[in-house]
Amino acid sequence: MKQASVLLKAARTAAAGLALAVPLAAAGCEGDVGLSETGSPSSGSTKPASGDEAKARKNLSGLRIASEGDRDGYRRDKFGTRWKDTDHNGCDQRNDVLARDLTKVEKKGRCIVLAGRLDDPYSGKQIAFEKKDAAEVQIDHVYPLALAWRMGASRWSEDKREQFANDHDNLLAVWGVPNRDKSDSGPGEWKPQKGFQCVYAIKYVAVAKEYSLPVTRSDHDALQDFLARC
Repeated sequence: MKQASVLLKAARTAAAGLALAVPLAAAGCEGDVGLSETGSPSSGSTKPASGDEAKARKNLSGLRIASEGDRDGYRRDKFGTRWKDTDHNGCDQRNDVLARDLTKVEKKGRCIVLAGRLDDPYSGKQIAFEKKDAAEVQIDHVYPLALAWRMGASRWSEDKREQFANDHDNLLAVWGVPNRDKSDSGPGEWKPQKGFQCVYAIKYVAVAKEYSLPVTRSDHDALQDFLARC
């Protein structure tokens, strides 16, 4: 009888806990702001997927090496609408990338990222993001737009430039400080923290191959060194 009493008490306690949990969970669904505790897997991961390094080495060897052209005629608007919804999912590319790369993401509605945490791939620091201070976390082009212009994008169609500027594979959420330092430099002039150099090189090479962009000799050699860190 004593054992039966203990079991009955435990069952009542569990039922009470379940009853409390249900309204709390339901309450979290109300309103326009949602919270994701983990967010999406960060595109700033420092670990490459299996086979990515070998593929990048092969692709790097096939990239054309060329000298930089001049900057004449370059303007940001030559690459079309900033953060256009080119993948037609209903959200602009900036919010897509923030939702992908941040953790602990808070949203308004389905698209607008209000807050989150960034494990900055370029510096290794943790950065708090809030929409009211949006410049703290910026969206960087891994292969910079102005550099792409100097390496041949000046001869592309407007549609191709716009697609390049809004391609998720060429976009990363990063801390504003190293992004301003990077500016339009290639890997021969600027490099991220050592822990991200392998993945950075893999991304850079993939974008260059996708858009048939050449690289300078110094960028080629730097990318080769970064891949050696994989």
